[in-house]
Formats: sequence, C-alpha cells, structure tokens
Amino acid sequence: MQKMELLRNCSLWVLPILFMILCSNGVNASHQVFMRLQSSSAFSVRKIHRTGYHFQPPKHWINGPMYYNGIYHLFYQYNPKGSVWGNIVWAHAASTDLVNWIRLEHAIYPSKVFDKYGTWSGSATILHNKPVILYTGIIDANNTQVQNYAIPADLSDPLLRKWIKPDNNPLVVADKSINKTQFRDPTTAWLGRDGLWRILVGSVRRRRGVAILYRSRDFMKWIKAKHPLHTSAKTGNWECPDFFPVSTNHTEGLDTSFDGENVKHVLKVSLDVTRFEYYTIGTYHTKKDRYIPDDGMTDGWKGLRLDYGNFYASKTFYDPLKNRRVLWGWTNESDVVPTDAKKKGWAGIQAIPRKLWLDPSGRHLVQWPIEELEILRKQKVELRNHNLDKGEMVEVQGITAAQADVEVTFSFSSLKNAEEFDPSWADLYAQDVCAMRGSTVQGGLGPFGLLTLTSENFEEYTPVFFRVFKAQDKYKVLMCSDASRSSVRNNIKIYKPSFAGFVDVDLSDKKLSLRSLIDHSVVESFGAGGKTCITSRVYPALAIFDEAHLYAFNNGTETITIETLNAWSMNKPER
Repeated sequence: MQKMELLRNCSLWVLPILFMILCSNGVNASHQVFMRLQSSSAFSVRKIHRTGYHFQPPKHWINGPMYYNGIYHLFYQYNPKGSVWGNIVWAHAASTDLVNWIRLEHAIYPSKVFDKYGTWSGSATILHNKPVILYTGIIDANNTQVQNYAIPADLSDPLLRKWIKPDNNPLVVADKSINKTQFRDPTTAWLGRDGLWRILVGSVRRRRGVAILYRSRDFMKWIKAKHPLHTSAKTGNWECPDFFPVSTNHTEGLDTSFDGENVKHVLKVSLDVTRFEYYTIGTYHTKKDRYIPDDGMTDGWKGLRLDYGNFYASKTFYDPLKNRRVLWGWTNESDVVPTDAKKKGWAGIQAIPRKLWLDPSGRHLVQWPIEELEILRKQKVELRNHNLDKGEMVEVQGITAAQADVEVTFSFSSLKNAEEFDPSWADLYAQDVCAMRGSTVQGGLGPFGLLTLTSENFEEYTPVFFRVFKAQDKYKVLMCSDASRSSVRNNIKIYKPSFAGFVDVDLSDKKLSLRSLIDHSVVESFGAGGKTCITSRVYPALAIFDEAHLYAFNNGTETITIETLNAWSMNKPER
C-alpha cells in the first residue's frame, strides 16, 4: 500500500486532466474507421455492464506493457473522442501490483509528420536500462504505415509521464516488397549473441502471413533481413506479433533476449480475418534467424489459441520482479453495430493479466491469473464433497455472483459413460461441437460445470462446462463458454457464440478443475489449471448486480462430485 500511496502522490497534478480526458483501451482487429462516429462522444455511460475489477476507462473506446524501476506500465490504444475505433493515441497507466492503477496523461499521440494520421500498436523494450517504445505511425490519408520510436522525457520521473518522439523518425519504412498499408505492430526487441538487436513487424503477402525481421546494432538504423523469421500461407494479415522464449523445465519466465539451453520459442500472431490469436511452439535457429514450429503444430486457423473467446491484440512482457512472463490481452465487445457502442458509452476492456509458461508436455502453453488478483478477494464461501446426480444443480450463495472469483474441482468415478465422439466432427472447430452439444443436451460424462450470471428464473445464464468424449482409444475433453443464452434483450445485435476449445489433459485421476472470473459483462475461464482458456463478453438484462446467481450443475448421466469449491466476492481495485 505504501507504493500505491507514492504513485498517488506523484500523480496528483495529473488527476484534474484525467477527469477531462476520458480514457479507454483496445485495438480494432481490422482497423476499420467509422468516420461519422469516431469523434462522436457518448450519449451516456451505462453502468449495468461496466466491470468491477477488470481494467476499464470511465468512457469511450479502449498496447504494450512493461516493468521499469519498480513500476508496471500499461500503454493501451484509446480513442479520446469516441466509442468506436479511430483517433488512436497511446494512453498510459501505472501500477505497483498490476491490479491497482493510476491513469496518467497520454504517452503518445499524433503530432508529427511521421504519425500525423495515427499512432498505432507497438511494444516497449528496455534498452541499456532505459525504456524505448516502438510503435506504428500512419503518415498519410492512404494509410501508409511506418515504424517509429519514443523515449521518456525525464528518466528521473518514476511514472514516465512525458514521452519524446525524436525527429529522426521513422526508423523503419516499408520497401517495395512490402505492402505499406499492412505493415505494423513492431515487437519487443531482443539482443542476439552477435550484438545485434532484432524486431518483428507483422504483414501479409498474397494472403500469407509474414513476420518481417529487422536487425540493428544501435537501435537507430534497422536493416531488413533477406528472409522473414517465419511465414504461413492462407492465414491473412499478421497483426500484433509476439516472439519470446519459454523454459522446457520450469514455469519461471525468461527475458526476451535469453539464449541458452532447455528453451523453446513461441510465435503468436493476431489474425484480423478471424479476430482470434494463434500461436506455435518451436525452435529458433539463431544463426539463420529462422523459426521452425515443432512437428505436429498447426500453423494456421485451426492451430492453438491463447484464448478461445473474446481475446485479441495480446502482448507479453518479462517481469524481472517475480521472474515470470506476463500475458495481457484486450477483450473486445460483442456488440456488432457501432452505434450501440456510442449509446453504451464505452467499448473494450483489458483481460486479467496472466502468468504464462510451457506445459511439461511441450505441446501447449499454460496460463493463470496473476497471484496479485487474490488481494481483491473477500467473503469466501466453500463447498466440499457434494454429489450432483443427473439434472441436479447447487447454488453458490453468500457471495456477489456478478463480481466473483470461483475455483472448483470436479471428480467422477468412471469414464465408461463418456459419449462417443462423432467422426464427422473431426473437421469442425470446437465451438461448432459446443453449439451442437450445449449445456442443456444431456450427455454421459457431462455436461457439468458452472452456470454464471444466471437470472432468478433461468431466462439468462452463461454456462461454462466440460463434456468428455471417447474417441477410439482415447478421451477428448471439450470446454465451452456458451453466451447464447446470456441475454434476453432483442433490441440490439449482440454476438453470442458458443466459444469452446479442447483440453489436453490426462484423466487418469478422473478430475477436472475450472476457475472462472465473473465481472458483470465478462466471464474469464481457465480449464484444467489453465491448459485451455475462454473469455466471453456477455450483456445480461436480468442477471445484473444483486439479481445475478451462480450455480454448479450436472446434465450428464454420470454422477459428478464437487470435491472442492471455493468462491469469493471481488473488491474493486483502486483507480
């Protein structure tokens, strides 16, 4: 608390500005600009669906986090003038614990010839103990994109409130081989053994996603490599690329420049065609500067996702304070009509920061909410060894169900009742299977899980659940977060999908765990200790505030035991 008090004292002179500026955060996947609406202020700010403990601005539409000299910094894309994408600046907030935040003045905004038409996404790099921001600038009305840099105006300021954009920008300009309108989002730089810094810039060539590699000895003069670090056909434009090392023998994080033994690398890209994020795990050949995904990795639309729901434009950073890699993503709205965002008054939130590491199997990443989130827990309730027969449910009472953190471990005595996995589903996405075999379709082993944001008479609810299938000689676990019944409202268009992913888990102990972070209009869920993650945006009309309920349920023929269930109401952080 002493550090937060220091932050507050340091920023007192900024607070009057914050009340006038109206912050927000996010990045539109396709960078679609609505000229009529981008500078149109909100009618009013609707409080019903505003989150309690997820980072969110007072109003309007809502890039690269970093840790520097004892303080975490969040830079995020924000439209100060409207509730849809446009007029983008780099808003700035600071924290000592990644939970309680002080909002500061904007770090970067259009002001120079090299970013006159926009200051888009990028990353922060600690260069010789000094932070440097790389970002995409838009230089003309034709959407020509270049890569610029900014540095703190005063390193003695612990909050780094003012940033300078030197006149030797831009640092990187697209050559004739690059589509200059699809050339953006430079990564955090890493330093090779040869003394050269490297960055990636996302792009596309004939529908082939490309991670263009640049090298520099002094961070000022950048030379494009002959070959991209990696490329993949039929994926569309690669936005917000991220490239970082992970350990193969422990869960601690590695500095982005780490080059040693027992290491794999992860390449993550955001695809503006699908609005999902995909990643592969592989080997970085440092001498050739080429990245090769491991055998069995799907390098495309059916590949691994960081999150199988509303999750985009994420960025990781190495946190030396706790020796971890932290992932932070943007959770977009599910309103599909821009004018609805204007009526609501805001658009987009940040997901909860997550610690990220490589699963011991080496086949996928694991994510878990940062431990600091637990300081917001209060009013704990518990349930132990409670059996749920077919069609039964139990209400979790004694907490604020609309703003809660729930951890539950389910167990079952047998796998024999697992339903057969239809071979015709093999080519479908997991969310297609979930749409067909939802929470109300009786199965054998499942569906079982949680009913979140549930109204009194069950007109509205968002189930998060598992189904276990038998596929030849192995079992497949499907995890779903189904928003299709989340709202009874018909007057606005809302995207209400059945998000889902398969969980790579060993069922030898006949247990499955689930954690859900419920916060009014968002449900972030972590299956099997974070092996599969799904974030859903939902907009209940009845299950709001004290009218929201939470249940554990079982709609399968196999009896399910709630071994342990711990649930907490969640406090609001200091903002």
